[in-house]
Amino acid sequence: MDYKEFEKCNVFGLGDENTAFSRFFIGKSYLNPLTDPAKSKLFFANVTFEPGCRNNWHIHHAEEGGGQILLCVAGSGWYQEEGKKAQGLTPGSVVVIPAGVKHWHGAKKDSWFSHIAVEVPGVNTRNEWLEAVADEQYDALSEQ
Repeated sequence: MDYKEFEKCNVFGLGDENTAFSRFFIGKSYLNPLTDPAKSKLFFANVTFEPGCRNNWHIHHAEEGGGQILLCVAGSGWYQEEGKKAQGLTPGSVVVIPAGVKHWHGAKKDSWFSHIAVEVPGVNTRNEWLEAVADEQYDALSEQ
């Protein structure tokens, strides 16, 4: 999906380039916060990935609760948990990621991709950013 077609579908908007976390991504990503964490316990943000962009492996830690939910809204992407096959994501896909699960997500090579990221409230939550998803691993992905 090219950008012009994607832009028509991305109803929550591109937002700003995600420079604060760029060291944890291969390629460019964009962040459009939909809620204000100072005013709500729930944080929702539209995260957009350019074609081929993906985040590093990471873990959402929590002593209780926590984790993340991805609500896919536009384009086509990937989600993978450590030790499992990658799954394709399209608008309407929902991924529930429990705390403590090592995973990554991002766009497919030939498509822009957006998801709403929902940070699940918990006790002592934090993210641990890990190694990048190797090009060889990413390039080997195909429709499954």
